[in-house]
Amino acid sequence: MQNDNFPPVADQPRAEKFKNDLMDKIVSLCKRRGFIYPGSEIYGGLSNSWDYGPLGVELKNNVKSEWWKEMTRRRENIVGLDAAILMSPKVWQASGHLTAGFADLLVECKKCHHRFRKDHLQNEKCPDCGGDLTEEKKFNLMMKTFVGPVEDEAAVAYLRAETCQGIYVNYKNVLDSTRLKIPFGIAQIGKAFRNEITPGNFTYRTREFEQMEMQFFIAPGENKKWFDFWKEERMKWYLNLGIKKENLRFKEHKKEDLAHYARAGVDIEYKFPFGWNEIEGIHDRGDWDLSNHGKHSGKDLSYFNEETKEKFIPHIIETSVGADRSTLAFFIESYREEAVLAGRQVMPTGRQEKRVYLNFAPVLAPYKIAVFPLLANKPTLVELAGKIYGDLREEFMVAYDDRGNIGKRYYSQDEIGTPFCITVDFQTLEDDAVTVRERDTAKQERVKIGELSDWLKSKLV
Repeated sequence: MQNDNFPPVADQPRAEKFKNDLMDKIVSLCKRRGFIYPGSEIYGGLSNSWDYGPLGVELKNNVKSEWWKEMTRRRENIVGLDAAILMSPKVWQASGHLTAGFADLLVECKKCHHRFRKDHLQNEKCPDCGGDLTEEKKFNLMMKTFVGPVEDEAAVAYLRAETCQGIYVNYKNVLDSTRLKIPFGIAQIGKAFRNEITPGNFTYRTREFEQMEMQFFIAPGENKKWFDFWKEERMKWYLNLGIKKENLRFKEHKKEDLAHYARAGVDIEYKFPFGWNEIEGIHDRGDWDLSNHGKHSGKDLSYFNEETKEKFIPHIIETSVGADRSTLAFFIESYREEAVLAGRQVMPTGRQEKRVYLNFAPVLAPYKIAVFPLLANKPTLVELAGKIYGDLREEFMVAYDDRGNIGKRYYSQDEIGTPFCITVDFQTLEDDAVTVRERDTAKQERVKIGELSDWLKSKLV
């Protein structure tokens, strides 16, 4: 599919260079400004391992916080859970993860010995060296470990491949310990692990990742109603947090492409520089999960409706978000370059200097505010700026900077997405007001110190 932001297919090499350049800029900015670092870098790195730095952990936590608020605090019939990563191997037997169903088709180049997922190849030759490939074989994605001091078959355990199984095995506990009635949901944020054959595209596909999942338990026969409901609700969440409508789409699953447990499925895809790719899946899982766990565990996981006197195995509508993938999407969506001239924004022309900024929705920005004294060698300005900084830290995530000239400080905060910069200048000593500069427009406004907190609260929504 042609991307409207890039040249047409006839000029594809130039289009690919544009997209690759953008990803190179994103990766470089992430490391340089403390968003994301290569994992184990001082030891030469570990392939496809990434560490979130001071700004990255704030950004990702803000994404998770907004999801948590949306799914639990704003809804009276959804509660939270934090299940253990290590579970009984019987869980994964019941879920089907230890069978051939949870496997990718692996091929290996006979010449360079690089390995690839069969479904990611365009032809029957090695994409790296052109060599011949081996016959395909199934490769299970579960990561095996051992529990206890002896590494034998009795001690085998697995790092969970998805977080939803912890919800299913705790469904009855939640039901018995709360006053919830169907329909209700259980939400969870947590790490999952898959031994991917070909991870890549920065943090998009990794072996260690974080999921934000909600499993919604419903009565049989209401599947389509709730599937359609959550499909629309989840799309609105991304739009409300600043992703443009043209950069999002639904991709309906064809019947032959559905997971073995699913009756219906749809992906929310984002238009990354490397193409349209999934950031969230919504699935109608029917009663497959609870039926299988009930059968394998010998426990009764049915639900009894006191009003209708009906007993049934609940069906499940699942919403599953990649926390790392959605964080990457929000980062790419926010990236802006524009030419500047004498401190004013202008149309990109000639060889003018470019301003790089991240226009995060304020709720996602790592720092909400930065406070500066106009000059670092003026004690009165520094002292007052320090007091304002300390006061605002009680309510907001705030940065303080007194290095270099004021213009460089502005651009430094723009580059990490700080929505507002507050400057304490000599006029402040006379009128008890500060200069507040807005990130996206670079417009400035004078605000009284005593009114700062309320003013900022009205803007940071």
